Amino acid sequence: MQNAAGPTFLADCPTRLAVEIISDKWAVLVLYGLSHQPRRHGELVDLIGGISRKVLTQTLRRLQQYGLVERHAEAPRRVEYSLTDLGRTLVEPIEVLTIWARDHGGAIADFQEAAEAATPARARAQG
Repeated sequence: MQNAAGPTFLADCPTRLAVEIISDKWAVLVLYGLSHQPRRHGELVDLIGGISRKVLTQTLRRLQQYGLVERHAEAPRRVEYSLTDLGRTLVEPIEVLTIWARDHGGAIADFQEAAEAATPARARAQG
């Protein structure tokens, strides 16, 4: 029997895996950081504000396991990361999402500020 809501809602639907990958806080930024050229670990740390070296390493490893990023070790101290062919298929959707964020990020921030202002101070202190 097929799920009445459609295959996207099934537990084993590939859409869920895709959402899991791109919903990671840092994955999209790392993928976008690699979209124009291979980069070394330190370059990515400098490029992506706020990411720690440890979290970047974990994110790169996870993206490698998904087949989206590959690691090239030319020498012990010369390691670069680049997108695989599969990883490059995400560049266009990420660019579309980036444009959307630029166009609508201000509105989202306004709604967040309004929601915070509407929340009583006592509830914010408990949260």
